[in-house]
Amino acid sequence: MHHIFQSDNIWLTIGITAGILVAAALVIWGLLRLNRFVFRRLQSHYEGLHLLFFRRVSGAVILVGGVIFVFALFGGVDSIWKSLLGGTAIISAVLAFAAQDVIKDILAGLMISLHKPFEIGNRIELEDGTVGIVRDMTMRHIVLLGIDTQYSVIPNSKLNLMRIKNYSYHVQTRSANFNFYVAYHCDVEKAMDVIRTAVISSPYSIPGKETADGAAYADIYFMAYEDSRLRLTTTVYYGAETASEVLISDINRRVNRALRENNMEIPYPYINVIAEQKNDSVLRYDKI
Repeated sequence: MHHIFQSDNIWLTIGITAGILVAAALVIWGLLRLNRFVFRRLQSHYEGLHLLFFRRVSGAVILVGGVIFVFALFGGVDSIWKSLLGGTAIISAVLAFAAQDVIKDILAGLMISLHKPFEIGNRIELEDGTVGIVRDMTMRHIVLLGIDTQYSVIPNSKLNLMRIKNYSYHVQTRSANFNFYVAYHCDVEKAMDVIRTAVISSPYSIPGKETADGAAYADIYFMAYEDSRLRLTTTVYYGAETASEVLISDINRRVNRALRENNMEIPYPYINVIAEQKNDSVLRYDKI
């Protein structure tokens, strides 16, 4: 095609060049659309973090391959490659250094997608304390949705080195432990019944304790005498799709309301201060 670009008619050369660029752009756009369609069909039948990662990788390959092909049509691949990498050692070193993080993120993303320590929708906690639901994965980073509706973007290379706690890993049921307190004068048996009824009434709690008759709600246990209060403990089971803070808030709210409606005192620390006032030999007692 080199003789076409060597034509004496500059307008013909410009027109042919523009036509080739437009055609190449349309082909690349079409391949990207096809790639997106194929992976969406795959994701409708198969779920997996690896499909999301390889969709991004294949899209990048199509884009880079298309650009290289366009340069090849104009015979510029050799000259550009030589000028960038073979021309000077300094430029080559700068490019290699700049690409280090990108390459590490891509390779780490490949390892994560293959070994799958988590999937899209899993709730995870990272070693640095970051907690969230996995929403997306690109070639370079993972996107987590936190409990405060804020998104955290974490590079794949950093995440791949962290210890990860996956609350949704191959489980259908999760659990949370609760401690509830009532005053000494309360009827313990009645308090246990009230708490159990409140827990069962929650739309998020489910039978999860394995028994001979199948799954059941956990019992309420009278665990200890403490300073000015009695401690009652139970375990609440809930589905893996439910956020823990949603369940905890709902259970605490229901138990708090149920205890108050049944006139059961929820104790709190207080101090009696006795102050002596030498006025006609009268002692005054103040309660705080």
